Amino acid sequence: MTLEPGSVDIIQLAWARRLGLDDGAFAAAAGARITRADDTARAVEFVRLFGNSALVGPQWVLDAAVGLSDEELAQHVTLLTITRDHGGHGLGAAALFFADDLPLRQPAEELTVSQGHPEAIELEAACPPDDVNEVGLSGLEHRFTILHAEDGRRTPVACGAYTEWEGLLAQVGVLVAPEWRRQGLGSLAASIAAHEALASGLTLQWRSDVSNKGSLAIARSLGFTAGGIQTSVLLG
Repeated sequence: MTLEPGSVDIIQLAWARRLGLDDGAFAAAAGARITRADDTARAVEFVRLFGNSALVGPQWVLDAAVGLSDEELAQHVTLLTITRDHGGHGLGAAALFFADDLPLRQPAEELTVSQGHPEAIELEAACPPDDVNEVGLSGLEHRFTILHAEDGRRTPVACGAYTEWEGLLAQVGVLVAPEWRRQGLGSLAASIAAHEALASGLTLQWRSDVSNKGSLAIARSLGFTAGGIQTSVLLG
């Protein structure tokens, strides 16, 4: 689906605030890279949104990036190379998707959905650690967990969740128990969370590791629009 022009402005405003930039930084960039030196930073962030980019980190990182293209900085290996002598590690590159409206998905049968935290925690315990860490379900404030009822027991099988960024964006995530994947439950759980966020007046954001084919596929199937990339490393 196509984003409204005003939604792009909202997304760029939220990210400008997230990165400690002036509110109008992305809007005024006109294709030039925005930089902000922070010599106390414990991480380096490169973000490209709708054709404009920003790099935030210590001054020595900004100096090392002079002459490098956005395409090079978007590669995690580039930031790791720049920060190697300062203990640069982890985080990686995430594709950024956005939506200001989505088609409503209807389940084939009646569902039980819980907004309780214990069910989400139980689901995390059933999933591989790498999946749990990428989604960060425990850090997403609003959770909608689909439960499967059998023999009097209700088992959490998928959870869609979101949390607010800067009061403007809803960062959406989804986690599905391994044995329940490839049945459309991830898309359904994500749709439930997304429409709750839209009803609250938020613009939707989906972040996915660039190598996570399943997460990328869900974003596209739901109707999210690709908007950029975020590449990050931790220091020391």
